[in-house]
Amino acid sequence: MPDPYKICYRGGEGEIVEKKSRFIANIRPVETEEEAVAFIEETRKRYWDARHNCYAYICGEGGRMMKCSDDGEPSQTAGRPMLDVLLGEGICGVCAVVTRYFGGTLLGTGGLVRAYSQAVKEGLKACVILEKRPGRRVKITSDYGAVGKLQYLAGQMGFATLDSQYTDKVEMTLLMPEEQVKEGVDKITEATSGTAQIQVSDPFYYGMDGKELVLF
Repeated sequence: MPDPYKICYRGGEGEIVEKKSRFIANIRPVETEEEAVAFIEETRKRYWDARHNCYAYICGEGGRMMKCSDDGEPSQTAGRPMLDVLLGEGICGVCAVVTRYFGGTLLGTGGLVRAYSQAVKEGLKACVILEKRPGRRVKITSDYGAVGKLQYLAGQMGFATLDSQYTDKVEMTLLMPEEQVKEGVDKITEATSGTAQIQVSDPFYYGMDGKELVLF
């Protein structure tokens, strides 16, 4: 499974003004190129009277699909700097569109590069960026005598409890980061003297939105 990576979980909007030109950044999560293209067209319709709607996006497995456009601005002054900001932040699954309303003063090549880059940075400040990390669900079935040990172990190692069932046995499902699964299973086995039944799921991704756990 790939290493942890960042995604745009919730989009946002930011704006800067440079020599009376407005640069409005709209950023949205996208999983496919089709979603990115649809968002770009949607933004163009929204700002139909603007001179430029430049864009950059990164999507697909491992961020293998990326594209950018200067949309009429001088070559390499808009789309590529926008893409470089996204790459620099290490974000996948994201599309940024920066709309420019011309203010009457030419900014020059360097000024455009700085303005488009800064607009994307402002837009990202309004977004929720999550790190997707690989993990596994580990289901433990044991007798009631092991509950305290399991709860202590989960707290000590920082494992989130996804589910608990109390019948004639105790069933507890923990979320373990991929890199801690072996150690976690070994410690559970030791803590319960090998009496616990342990089931480990296939790997999946999870992230944290503040204190809220997000499962993908």
